[in-house]
Amino acid sequence: MSPFARTPSRIAGLLGFIGMSVAAGVLATVAITPALALTSVAANDTIGIFEDLPDYLEIQPLSQRTNIYATNSDGSPKLLAYFYEQNRIEVGWDQVNGFVKDAAVAGEDPRYYDHGGIDLQGTVRAVLNNALGRPIQGGSSITQQYVKNVNIQNAIKDLTDQDEITAAYEAATVQTESRKIREMKYAIGLEKRYTKDEILLGYLNIAGFGGTVYGIEAAANYYFGTSAANATLQQSASLMAIVNNPEKYRLDYPDSETNGAANGYAANKSRRDYILGNMLEEKMITQQEHDDAVAAPVEPSIQPPSGGCALAGGSGFFCDYVTRVFKNDEFFGDDPKARLRNFITAGYDVYTTLDVDVQAAAEAAINDNVPWHLDDFDIGATVVTVQPGTGKILAMAQNKRYSVDPEDLAADPTATAINYNADYDYGGSTGFQPGSTYKIFTLLEWLKEGHGLNEGVDARRKDLRGTAWKDSCSPDGKYVLGESWNPRNDEGGNGGFWTALYNTMNSENTGFIAMSKQLDLCGISGTANAMGVYRADRGVEDMITDDAGNPVLDAEGNETYSVRSGELVHGPSSVLGTNEVAPLQMAGAFATIASGGTYCEPIAIERIVAPDGTEVPVPPSKCTKALEPEVAATAAYALQQAFQRGTGSPTYSSLTNRAPTLGKTGTTDEAEATWMSGATTKAATVTGVFNVTGHVNERNYYLDSGQAASARHRIAPRVMSALNAKYGGDEFPAASQELLRGQQATVPDVRGLSIDQAKAIIEGAGFGFLDGGQQDSDLPVGTVSGTTPSGQTSKSSIVTVYTSNGLLKALPDLTGVQQNAVAGALASAGFTAAPTIQCEVDGALQPNSPALVKSQDPSPGTAARSDVAVRVTVTKRTC
Repeated sequence: MSPFARTPSRIAGLLGFIGMSVAAGVLATVAITPALALTSVAANDTIGIFEDLPDYLEIQPLSQRTNIYATNSDGSPKLLAYFYEQNRIEVGWDQVNGFVKDAAVAGEDPRYYDHGGIDLQGTVRAVLNNALGRPIQGGSSITQQYVKNVNIQNAIKDLTDQDEITAAYEAATVQTESRKIREMKYAIGLEKRYTKDEILLGYLNIAGFGGTVYGIEAAANYYFGTSAANATLQQSASLMAIVNNPEKYRLDYPDSETNGAANGYAANKSRRDYILGNMLEEKMITQQEHDDAVAAPVEPSIQPPSGGCALAGGSGFFCDYVTRVFKNDEFFGDDPKARLRNFITAGYDVYTTLDVDVQAAAEAAINDNVPWHLDDFDIGATVVTVQPGTGKILAMAQNKRYSVDPEDLAADPTATAINYNADYDYGGSTGFQPGSTYKIFTLLEWLKEGHGLNEGVDARRKDLRGTAWKDSCSPDGKYVLGESWNPRNDEGGNGGFWTALYNTMNSENTGFIAMSKQLDLCGISGTANAMGVYRADRGVEDMITDDAGNPVLDAEGNETYSVRSGELVHGPSSVLGTNEVAPLQMAGAFATIASGGTYCEPIAIERIVAPDGTEVPVPPSKCTKALEPEVAATAAYALQQAFQRGTGSPTYSSLTNRAPTLGKTGTTDEAEATWMSGATTKAATVTGVFNVTGHVNERNYYLDSGQAASARHRIAPRVMSALNAKYGGDEFPAASQELLRGQQATVPDVRGLSIDQAKAIIEGAGFGFLDGGQQDSDLPVGTVSGTTPSGQTSKSSIVTVYTSNGLLKALPDLTGVQQNAVAGALASAGFTAAPTIQCEVDGALQPNSPALVKSQDPSPGTAARSDVAVRVTVTKRTC
């Protein structure tokens, strides 16, 4: 029984209203109010609603598909992925063919182009049928249906909670007379402001086609793999059949008993053929077109709109990073849920910084060297590239397939939703220990404090228990090591007195620990912070528990949590890279050095274009001065030496395209993580191979491509070579001579002392001591004969001390000695070689004057060996 059969007074009143309207021939605003007043169609509040309602309906932008693009080598955009809440692609009038437009009119409102917003004939028929208990029919015109859809979209537009969305939808669609009348007046108002074609296009773009498919273009894509511009006559009619009752007529339930593949989608075909009949009756198509279309089977070709970052393939993790920018950055709004929903529904074209060529090189280099999964090694491999001076992320790859599907993740160990390149907030990762790559911050702090690359430190291995470091972050301003710690170097040995440059080139642990003892641990962390480095677990929530391990509850009985700040842990071991950080952060730090000292926060979005073609503001690039140019240039010099002649040389030697490059390796304890980081003035790239979980020593594990620990040296040069070929690289600025020399000090004069006395004095003055062995000297055998260097030199330099072998004697002064006595005088002084005599004429001499020595070489007093050849010049009247 029709629900209206229970209210005869309302039926009679409504029929009276419609009769009056039919008699008038039109339903216009000037007529409808008195008509309502003379009927009992609605209660007094309905009359008030109609009189008070404005006839203007705000048409807000529709929820549309947002697209994310990368950049091809020719500069053209490449679609990476798309997102939607309602799968909709808005199209213009010329992008919808005539079959679709005619099918919409014929199926939903044949008199559409003749009425002023409300189809009286259809309304009368629907009300009569409903009132008489016949199957309920809708009498709404296309304009009214458009109004209804707009109201629904407006109601749910700013909502993020699903319960609220459901409630708003139900409120906007509740079957009441007041809602229908409200829609009537809005429909009349729309017809005054827009053309029929504009309203029809709006209807085709807003209509639901089942599930999350909205709008004619997405529907044509989804159900038939075509477009609204190219849909055939029968496809157009089938699509518009769905609009009438999406759940009944949709074509993506092939197993349906009433509308499935087995019965040729009978329900849809029946409605489709009804529309085709109306099109023929309205002379929109010919008889032949009608007959051919009716004879054609309904043959959907479902193209699932599998949106999301999984579409981006190897770029899926970068795509995920972009979505998290929208979610996390307050630039896009105050509420994270609202930010993300706006991203999904706004219909943006998001153009990112990703370079397709570099990304492809990174993916290939990883895939050729590191498997996606191993049963006995939870291996992770990453490559990320950042542009110095801008922070643009050019590549972001890892040895996994991106997925967020729980069932997929549970079944396939090669898939993950965690982005190893990013931190917790931007990828779900808590980072990895960077090992020796972190030493760059000690090097930079060393230079910032005025020390030089040629300054030396006592890098001898020793137990550091009880050693105090300056740490201005601590309450008492220092850090005292309270336990035994005896760090070693990879090559073993007991260390030595090494310069900062030597320590950097060879990544000497004991050397950097010694350097850190002359610095402020807090200053080292501060330098890292200024270059964008913090603990990657920033934002992780930890449950607060009591001493018994039970959750601490708040006043309302809820569990309480603390949020990790990401603050770097201070301590001597942190100098060697024990803080877990993200590869992207390290890439930003190396880019800072390569740019001359400017740190730029990583950015992934270059521009955003709204559906109407206008530019949407994007978060600005935030660049700050982190280093003085001379500090950056001097560090770049040291790191170039480390890359070419030090620990980075395996990567350097494998480059097929070269540009001036700085670099630094990193290996953690037990080789659980290995890094190769490098940068030109155009690109900074960090490569890492890690234990995601577990404790496999990479030096003891071999992949098909070779040793796991050296995989970084097989991956990095391929990516760097591709970057150098595309972007090149300029020469780095010259190092500061002052920072090469560093602080100066005077080497003590220890000549004549014993070697032990000299060593104590040299080391007591803060210099390194090196025994250079014996050298020729006239000092007593075994006493110190000299040092190298002497006088002023770089502070804490290594001083080589030499001892005398006693083999030198002072040459006698032969001046004035007669020629025939020269050999005897030399022999008496202990010199054995016969002298060489040269004669010089002196005409002023008297005849028979004796030949006397005028000069000698070496000069008198020179220390020389006993067999030295002495040349003397004598004067004679005649020679």
